[in-house]
Amino acid sequence: MFIIELTYKVPLAEIDAMMKAHVAFLDRHYAAGTFLISGRKIPRDGGIIVALGDSRAQLEAIMAEDPFVASGGAEIRIIEFRASQRAKDLPARLAP
Repeated sequence: MFIIELTYKVPLAEIDAMMKAHVAFLDRHYAAGTFLISGRKIPRDGGIIVALGDSRAQLEAIMAEDPFVASGGAEIRIIEFRASQRAKDLPARLAP
């Protein structure tokens, strides 16, 4: 598993202008089964994506396609970890 941290490098107005394309990018990778959960950081200086992948290189290649990253509007940090425990009621805790 991977935690992907995005940090914005440009003003939020520029990020907001790319948001529709970024959401389409996210949707593609949710549909492919790569992304599990994502959202904005608080304060809003970037975002977090929890992902599954075969390798760091695979996730780096995927993230290079993110409009935020491809435009230079954000940089990424990828953290790989082995999930060894989880809350038994995880789906209920994540429900809106």
